[in-house]
Amino acid sequence: MGTVHSVGEVTKWIRNLLAGDPILRNIMVRGEISNFNAYRSGHAYFTLKDKDACLKCVMFSWRDKGLRFQPKDGMQVIAGGGIRIYEAGGVYQLYVETMIPEGTGDLAAAFQQIKEKLTAEGLFDAAHKVPLPKMPATIGVVTSLSGAVLRDIYRVSKRRFPSVRLVLYPVQVQGETSAAGVAAGIRYFNEKFPVDVMIVGRGGGSAEDLWSFNTEEVVRAIYASKIPVISAVGHETDYTLSDLAADVRAATPSQAAELAVPDVRELTARVSGLTARLSGVRNRWMNAKRMKLLMCLRRRAMATPQRIVDAKRERLARVSERFSAGVWQRFREKQQRLDLTMDRLELLNPIRMLRRGYGVVENTDEKIVRSVAETQKGDRLTVILADGRVHADVREVERGGKR
Repeated sequence: MGTVHSVGEVTKWIRNLLAGDPILRNIMVRGEISNFNAYRSGHAYFTLKDKDACLKCVMFSWRDKGLRFQPKDGMQVIAGGGIRIYEAGGVYQLYVETMIPEGTGDLAAAFQQIKEKLTAEGLFDAAHKVPLPKMPATIGVVTSLSGAVLRDIYRVSKRRFPSVRLVLYPVQVQGETSAAGVAAGIRYFNEKFPVDVMIVGRGGGSAEDLWSFNTEEVVRAIYASKIPVISAVGHETDYTLSDLAADVRAATPSQAAELAVPDVRELTARVSGLTARLSGVRNRWMNAKRMKLLMCLRRRAMATPQRIVDAKRERLARVSERFSAGVWQRFREKQQRLDLTMDRLELLNPIRMLRRGYGVVENTDEKIVRSVAETQKGDRLTVILADGRVHADVREVERGGKR
């Protein structure tokens, strides 16, 4: 029977074997991420697998490794580091120091991840974009103080619209702190120095150089801006997430200046054209009115206007005479009808009847007595005559000549 070793001795022996292998000390491993777990401590634990085997992995303080993308289950990656044994668990694992997505760079993977996230939040929706002002008085520029970008924007904008004012917020456009600076510049113009429109950008460069304009910090600052933003990052073929979030994307900084301000020469030409059109319309209108006036003046009536007045006056006089005659005729007819009516009323006047010797008999209720049947012996009656009243008592009532 051979020598018996403790578990610890065996584990240390294996550890030394692994540590002594130069390949395992610094190895690159391709595989699919599985069971990725990141903890508050900053450490991440996961498994790399392929169709043949699995390899446990640990990445201490993974957020400090400079990864620009978020590792996820199912992602194909190439992880670099050293394979060592975890003595307490008795397992070997890969201690990861670097990681890149399989088939693409880490910047490309990060770009896609951030794009998908912000697209889902609606930061790139066209509904949030606002039109640029037609004739801005002041333009805010967020870019580097050095370089051709600022010179191009100044040169083009001043050539096109000399009265425009440019205000620069100088920032670093690449490096670790550049994203925070660009975002601060955007907020500065919104909160402390309002302008009509803003140009945010830099010249061309590598994906690494342009990365600040792909960060969430800058994209969210552009999205939150109340001032219209023109994104001018890189050259025509370069495309960043800032371009998607901005109200307008310019292929180059020079084009950004062209989009921001109108060309005063084009405006002048347009005004001249409109003035010429207005003058032509005015002249044609005046000529038409002049011709119409000349035609009117050539008419016989316009040559002797007094005759027209005299004719109208004569016609008015005849109409007035006919009107007066008609009014008087109607008046006389109405007067005759009134006289006849008054005569008829006079004939029916009860006072006139009383004057002829007739009388009206009333009972004590002041009701007219029209028949002897309405009276009886002893009633007290009043006889109304033309010149007064007679009060009488009924002594006898004769009906039809009978008592």
